[in-house]
Amino acid sequence: MSGLLLKSPVGPLWLTAADGALTGCWFVEGRFPPRLPADPPRRADDPVLADAARWLQVYFSGRDPGPTPPLAAGGTPFQGEVWRMLTGIPWGQAVSYGQLAERLAAARGVSKMSARAVGGAVGRNPVSIFIPCHRVLGADGRLTGYGGGLENKVFLLRLEGIPFRP
Repeated sequence: MSGLLLKSPVGPLWLTAADGALTGCWFVEGRFPPRLPADPPRRADDPVLADAARWLQVYFSGRDPGPTPPLAAGGTPFQGEVWRMLTGIPWGQAVSYGQLAERLAAARGVSKMSARAVGGAVGRNPVSIFIPCHRVLGADGRLTGYGGGLENKVFLLRLEGIPFRP
């Protein structure tokens, strides 16, 4: 596995990659900080990390960066389903946990899915920003928790022009 410590407008980000895919994007100063090596690399020797850094540069310029580098988030099969649904939320749009639960229920052919269970999977997303968990809001458009900190969620939502209620 390779890693890259990257400066960003939302604070330092720790990116990891393995086997040709991005495996992590963590807020170093977030609620769930990653373990960093003693002297973390600040230049990308791995092509996936270089692509991810370029993608983030476009993203933080306020433009839709398009398709992400290859992602390998890991997790349980349920988490993977939820994370794949998150990647389908377009730039500049948001959904609620309930809407995600409804979409997942429909995809599974069941009548109902727990919004709380979906929220738990959203909260365990290891590839923040690339898998846009920040685009998930409460049912009434209110801010909800965010592993990178609510101030960073607000920044990301405003960057994309997504309306929300504090």
